[in-house]
Amino acid sequence: MANGTSGPVPGHRILLEERSRLTITGVTDVLSFDEESVTAETDLGTLTVRGEGLHISRLDLDEGLLRIEGSIDAADDGRARRHRLCSRLLRQIWTMSGCRWWPK
Repeated sequence: MANGTSGPVPGHRILLEERSRLTITGVTDVLSFDEESVTAETDLGTLTVRGEGLHISRLDLDEGLLRIEGSIDAADDGRARRHRLCSRLLRQIWTMSGCRWWPK
């Protein structure tokens, strides 16, 4: 840390460098990992990183730091998936009620 003391890195940050190195702070646990995905629990919820040839090059849970290297394709916190599911369900309900027009 800047003041010379050790301890957890404050906040939650994601830094992607050239799509081959990803540094995440605020990590509390690594839930699963293999060469195609790494799932970590952070201060803000679950984060899944997808790609090819992924490996964890640094993990320090005391500092809340995770560094992943490999060919990184995506990072997903699950919110977009939940939004798409809700949208689909609402659209089905809307259509089943007899309406043919779905608001954009």
